Amino acid sequence: MATGERNSFDNPLRDFTGYGRSPPNAEWPNGARIAVSFVLNYEEGGEYTPLNGDIRTESNLGEKFGTVPMTNGRRDWTMESQFDYGSRAGVWRIMNLFDKHDMKITIYAVGRALEVNPIAAPEFEKHGHELAMHGYRWIEHTDYEGNEEAEKQLVRRGIEAIQKCAPSGKPPSGWYLGRPSTKSRSLIAQVHKEMGIPLLWQSDSYADDLPYWIPYPGGAKSEGLLMIPYSYDNNDFKFHTPPGWTSTDGFYQHLVNAFDTLYDEGGKMMSIGLHCRIVGKPGRFPALKKFVEYISKKEGVWVTTRTQIAKHWTEKFPYKPEEVKFAPTFDKPF
Repeated sequence: MATGERNSFDNPLRDFTGYGRSPPNAEWPNGARIAVSFVLNYEEGGEYTPLNGDIRTESNLGEKFGTVPMTNGRRDWTMESQFDYGSRAGVWRIMNLFDKHDMKITIYAVGRALEVNPIAAPEFEKHGHELAMHGYRWIEHTDYEGNEEAEKQLVRRGIEAIQKCAPSGKPPSGWYLGRPSTKSRSLIAQVHKEMGIPLLWQSDSYADDLPYWIPYPGGAKSEGLLMIPYSYDNNDFKFHTPPGWTSTDGFYQHLVNAFDTLYDEGGKMMSIGLHCRIVGKPGRFPALKKFVEYISKKEGVWVTTRTQIAKHWTEKFPYKPEEVKFAPTFDKPF
């Protein structure tokens, strides 16, 4: 049955078939067997805190499991200092590793985080890393349900923050919001149209080992939006999410297992999610260091940014609206 074909049991708003049993050969540059996308979530300073005008504090992804947010406008010095570690120390430990191996990565940058640490964006660009958009704030965008204009304003502020903080002044080519509302995907696409800024990809998806196309939200029938799936399993955040990694060996071995499987299959993509304040800690960092060293010794590995993946995919596998058999809506949960 074709993807999206109706019967009493299916739902054409979701694509359950994808590439099926015969995915395309990605034809990665120089005959690479695998494209590896390291992503560093740069959130420090953009999280919930009264310093950003919030009445609650951040409680997500901290060292103390089960942290309950303060909701009376009081600051949580413990959580704040854990985030501070990421921007003060962890980020540079991670950057030094990738620079040593001349590997270019994608920075999921929170706009506010770049603003409060003005040395960050210039350093990222100086070493050839990509600044992508992780929202203006690291907050739950579901709080903006029913107020589309307010959420669109956050989208604009995020784009403007990257343009302001990056020496190149370049806007982001892609997005991963992480805490989206039901309309975020659509609103991001709309704002890029309104600002005249190309949107090459989005990554609020975990649906495949390869990029795939969806219709561009609110665009012409001939326009597609490339989804480059992200990963919750190849992700250091599981050090803070039970059941997750309890040792560096567990994280390292999982990354190796995922890499080896995709490498053996050939023509696939591997996403790896990192956080400055998590894998940037000395006790966890060796897992990342060992994995980078492991893949650096393999032939046919393309470590690259998500925009480079998007450009390659767009050239090799351009959007064909007739091949999209499902009919997503962008004002409902995705």
